[in-house]
Amino acid sequence: MDGESCGVFPAEDNLFEDNFSTDSTYTFFGHEFIINQSFSASLGVAASVWDAAIHLCKFFEKTSLELSGKRVIELGAGTGFVSILAARLGACVTITDLPLVIPQAVRNIEVNTPSTGWPSEAPSVLPLSWGKDQENFSSDWDLVLGTDIIYLPETFPLLLDTLVHLCKKGAVVYLSSKMRREHSTQDFYDKWLPQRFKVELVQREPENNINIYRAAFI
Repeated sequence: MDGESCGVFPAEDNLFEDNFSTDSTYTFFGHEFIINQSFSASLGVAASVWDAAIHLCKFFEKTSLELSGKRVIELGAGTGFVSILAARLGACVTITDLPLVIPQAVRNIEVNTPSTGWPSEAPSVLPLSWGKDQENFSSDWDLVLGTDIIYLPETFPLLLDTLVHLCKKGAVVYLSSKMRREHSTQDFYDKWLPQRFKVELVQREPENNINIYRAAFI
């Protein structure tokens, strides 16, 4: 996750005070993924595979979204799970998050490297702080992805600036979010993102309170 990771859902000061690690196994598109989640105070919410990520992977599988050969960048990638799935399906992937999160994503790439090698190329992992570092990145992408990264209102303008830069050449954005009222998540999609993007709700999961949006730069 990008932005400050301490003090947000849940907000206890001792969140992940005891360091521990766990592996979870997921299967999509006939591929098995083993994702390590290293829970600690330093990583906070970035350690988890959140439900929004699982639902985005399910959406890609259900809609048979073509990922092979696509240039993909993920924001606030955390464990890197969604990006690793895209890379296993042949996408050219760049994983981004805050610097302290990078080692976790690198470990998961190593664990999930196919025995026959990556179909296109191994995912790259780079630090990106929204509103600060985006100019260091190309604007030449096919897809920009993010899962459960909309939860700090103070980061909304920074994220919007970053998305605008990354999408200048026509990238399509897919964002999957738990719609938390206490974190003004809906405001980002209703008030912020439409300022520069055409926004479409492509899937709503009322039972899990998770929405998936597709956005195109205008």
